[in-house]
Amino acid sequence: MKIVKLFVAALALAGLTSAASAGALDDIVKRGELRVAVQTQGPPFSLIDSKGERTGSSVELAKLMAQEMGVKINFLDFDWDGLIPALLSGKADLLVADMTPTLARAMKVAFTNPYMYTGSTVFTKGDGKFKTADDCKAPGTKIAVLLGATGEKEAKKAFPEADIKSYKGGGPLLLDAVNNGQADCGVNDVSAVKGQSTAYPAGTFTIMPDLLSKEPLAFATRYDEPDLLIWMNLFLDQVTIDGRLEQNLNYWVNSEDWKKDH
Repeated sequence: MKIVKLFVAALALAGLTSAASAGALDDIVKRGELRVAVQTQGPPFSLIDSKGERTGSSVELAKLMAQEMGVKINFLDFDWDGLIPALLSGKADLLVADMTPTLARAMKVAFTNPYMYTGSTVFTKGDGKFKTADDCKAPGTKIAVLLGATGEKEAKKAFPEADIKSYKGGGPLLLDAVNNGQADCGVNDVSAVKGQSTAYPAGTFTIMPDLLSKEPLAFATRYDEPDLLIWMNLFLDQVTIDGRLEQNLNYWVNSEDWKKDH
């Protein structure tokens, strides 16, 4: 069944009037462009590849959304802590990133249903003295996290006596901090750490096997765009059913196949 048919059915079930449906989706179609906020550099979810093109797991899913809508796509690059403000300001119609739909964030933006699950992990320099996550609990341990990310909260909870250093930007900053000795350990989404660490020589980092948490990932829009939120959820349902979501995640997140092409 086509996504548009599913969307019409959902509107009927939700009891929405034709006037209510003339909202964000109509604006996008009339504009002929879907404006999407993405993280400047956060592989494997968002990155600029060797050809200078924007791609990644979340980016490719957003391209599919635009394709199903029949409009062009415009990616707007922001640091991690700028994604939600960009959405709330109206610069973007939606945001796609490896973002956890926390209760605090949901006070500001409307999240879709989760499209995958991941978790925060601890990583250290490969030849360093920190061999386990417990080693990072020592008082004064310098731990690098992303400002406003779930890993920041998880690190403060797991390492109460550590010196938490919050960085504004993307995941590669945390890897640089650990590699350069500015931090002893780093905490970030495990998929992001695995994807971004491949830019360094093998053995540069040790990624701890245990996760600090299990977290869902979701996309988001504004609460004043209920028609777009319904459509996004139907899109995720459809690509789950037809296998396009699994294909995307297997290529970008669950393997390193994408590195050969990008």
